[in-house]
Parts: sequence; C-alpha cells; structure tokens
Amino acid sequence: MKLRNRRTQALIAALALVVVAATAYVLIGRDEQQATAARQAEIAARGRTVMPFDLERTTHRFAKSATGGVQTVTSEDPADTEQVRLIREHLTEEAAGFGKGDYGDPASIHGADMPGLRELEQGHGRIDIRYAELPAGARITYTTSDAPLVTALHAWFDAQVTDHGRHAEHG
Repeated sequence: MKLRNRRTQALIAALALVVVAATAYVLIGRDEQQATAARQAEIAARGRTVMPFDLERTTHRFAKSATGGVQTVTSEDPADTEQVRLIREHLTEEAAGFGKGDYGDPASIHGADMPGLRELEQGHGRIDIRYAELPAGARITYTTSDAPLVTALHAWFDAQVTDHGRHAEHG
C-alpha cells in the first residue's frame, strides 16, 4: 500500500510540475508576443517620422541573395500615384545616403544597435548600391563580394522584417 501511495504521490508531483511548466510557457509566450507587438508599434511610429509614404498602403520586401539582396517598397495600389512618388523619393535618398555610409534613417527607426548596421556603415565602400524604379514603387539592390557584408545585409534585412511586422516580408 505504501508503494502505491508513493507512486501516486510521485505521479501527482510530476503532473503538477507539467502544469506549472505549461503555464509558465504560455505566460512567457504571451509576454514575448506583447513585447514584439509593442516594439512593432514603436517602429511604425518612428518610421512615420522618416518614411513619407503610408505604411498601411505599402509593402516592404527584403529578398536575400548570395551577393547581398534587394529591398523593394511598393504601393498596394499601383494606381496610387502619390504613394508611388513618395516611395521613389524616399528610396532615391536612402540609396544615395547608404552609398556614402549614411544609415542614419534606419538607425533612428530601429536603433543604433540594429543587427548589421555598423558593418554596413563601415563597409559601405565595398557594397554596390543601385536604385531602380518599379511600376508600383522602387527597389534598392545591394551587391558585394565581401562575405561578412553579405552576412550583415542579411541580418539587417531580418531585423527590418521582424521590426516592421505586417508591413514587411521576406522575398
């Protein structure tokens, strides 16, 4: 009888531990989701001070490649000539700044410790940065043969997608 009682107690203790662990997992997950949502709202607010176009009416895409990647911003409505004009103006200025090592706009939105940012600023002379218009917006193509800079570009792209949430995507 004592053996069975000990087994029952051990089983109850194990189940209690599982319940506590599951509860902690749910609470931590919820806290992480809330923190991510708060960060994305903060980024959107900062973005409005730097990006002249409407984040709700545009999409950022970040496509990685073996030699860097392509950043594209397009209007959800290609006929929205105002959004297309604002996208093109902004990306023209950004490409010119990035080519000179000026990543101040992304730093003001995402923070000075944004992944890849310092490496891109310091290595800007080894990155070919090209602007091109698209029917619904524009793109910036980043190309380098410097493997650490490719890694920095990819980290920078990932941070953009994470921070911009529903306003950005890979691909």
